[in-house]
Amino acid sequence: MYLHLGANYVINDKDILGIFDIETTTVSPITNKYLSMAQKSHKIVYTTYDLPRSFVVCGEKGKTTVYVTQYNTATLIKREMKF
Repeated sequence: MYLHLGANYVINDKDILGIFDIETTTVSPITNKYLSMAQKSHKIVYTTYDLPRSFVVCGEKGKTTVYVTQYNTATLIKREMKF
């Protein structure tokens, strides 16, 4: 199955490692460090220019891409489970 993240971004749900809420997870310094390292490595893809609400980590361990999206985690999970 595939998950639509907004704009023209669609990912295979088998590649999803996690779906995270930006508001609650960025409180942690570990998450902030991870996102900062991903930003420096050019591994973050912004699917919207609107206010980001969640991010999806995809790929294999060590080879990941972070998709920042305007949809909240509940919406993305419902989309994934719909099919």
